[in-house]
Amino acid sequence: MIDSSPNSNHPSPDNNPPSFLRRIPIAFGAFFGALSDAGFAGRIERVRDGMPAPTPAPVPVVPVAAAPAPAPKPAAPTPDAALQLLSLFQRDARLIDFTQENLSGFSDADIGAAARVVHEGCAKVLREHFTIVPVRDEAEGSRITLNEGFDARAVRLTGNVVGKAPFNGSISHRGWRAADVRLPTLAVGHDTTVLAQAEVEL
Repeated sequence: MIDSSPNSNHPSPDNNPPSFLRRIPIAFGAFFGALSDAGFAGRIERVRDGMPAPTPAPVPVVPVAAAPAPAPKPAAPTPDAALQLLSLFQRDARLIDFTQENLSGFSDADIGAAARVVHEGCAKVLREHFTIVPVRDEAEGSRITLNEGFDARAVRLTGNVVGKAPFNGSISHRGWRAADVRLPTLAVGHDTTVLAQAEVEL
């Protein structure tokens, strides 16, 4: 039975010995608990004999998996470089003038002459501001084999594309790659949306 003397090792939660009336339900609860639960009876016995109750095994902490980091949003496009390049094509090739013109009233010869000027000007801009090289070094029409892991960003398959690599085919276009870009540095306050200034003759 539980030692209910003032020197009991089972103090009340406020560290003061329980009163006589409080000890009555404790005694009944301990009596019936010991009869129905062998583990509870063992704890009572250890308390009665002055032995410390066994420390319960710690509950394993299950690590909570961290939520996957959200995929980074693609950077917003900055149109300044594209507008700058477009202004260069207009300056040296009159590309915007050519594309905005209604050509229905011009003869094929006139259009051909204007296209020659646009072609020469565009080629000049590309030579000055870009180094452009072929994606593939082989001549067009050459037969090649594309093994597994080929760079699909640089090579596009056309025709009857079936199955997996390796693919055997012929080069219909070597592709182009920009090896270097040399666009001029924009001046502070430059308005890139003005592709060509309006001209006022005095």
